[in-house]
Amino acid sequence: MSILIENEAAMITLAESLAANINAGDCFALHGELGAGKSFLARAIMRSLGVTDEALPSPTFAIIQEYDANDGLKIAHMDWYRLEDVMDVDNLGVTEFFAAPWVSLIEWSERAPELLPQSTTHIYIELDDTDINTRHIRIEKP
Repeated sequence: MSILIENEAAMITLAESLAANINAGDCFALHGELGAGKSFLARAIMRSLGVTDEALPSPTFAIIQEYDANDGLKIAHMDWYRLEDVMDVDNLGVTEFFAAPWVSLIEWSERAPELLPQSTTHIYIELDDTDINTRHIRIEKP
């Protein structure tokens, strides 16, 4: 599925749509270059799931941020950017977040794609060449 997102409000609407269908154990790999909007989409999904924490910082330095959401869901927002390889990622015990009650939102999953569950939904965010606010989104579900 491909979607044209023309502004932040449209990205929030996409996040709300995704959140409406999320179940415990779901995993989302967010792909895109720096500044594409991966963290923005992750935050919007978390807000749509009822995360009320005031600050939702990017997990770039912490690597994994954990949150409580509605209906007993727990959110693991991960950023594997600073990790070197699959061993670095695996040593963090990330696979424990791939089952209920967790929902995983992973940025830079390219560092260890072999660790992702086969059921992972991949969301590709691409910048538009002509409009800095526009994003091209491609969603690939297993």
